[in-house]
Amino acid sequence: MSIIKNTGFAFGAFALAASPALAGDVEITIAEIQSAPGDLYLSVQTQDQFMKPVGAYGQIIKTPSAGKQIVTLKNVKPGDYSISLWHDINNDKQFNAAADGQPLDGWSMLNAEKLRAVPTFDEVKFTVPANGTAVSMKMIYRK
Repeated sequence: MSIIKNTGFAFGAFALAASPALAGDVEITIAEIQSAPGDLYLSVQTQDQFMKPVGAYGQIIKTPSAGKQIVTLKNVKPGDYSISLWHDINNDKQFNAAADGQPLDGWSMLNAEKLRAVPTFDEVKFTVPANGTAVSMKMIYRK
């Protein structure tokens, strides 16, 4: 997958590796998706990858339906990760932001509703144990 140009959010190439012996599934529930012509990009990143155009795991949801979507990532190695979601609402393959840095496209991270500035990894991380986990997120769109 090619790297997607962005401003402040990391979406791009996902590393593909053999499944580790101790790995679990991560079920991600994404709520409040709005109807738009563009794809929804999901990137799961380690601390070293955080806010860079690469992720350890990820998926592209082609033109998602409005409402809720559940994505299951298989064989995620135990550890701490962040999740970045980007909905390319105008389908231009770029993460669009206003002059003040506020996102124009749909987006989300864990704890997104509490964020007031560019997050740190610790503010948005979650832990994947050997048996996997589930997380829920809500998309945020400019009003």
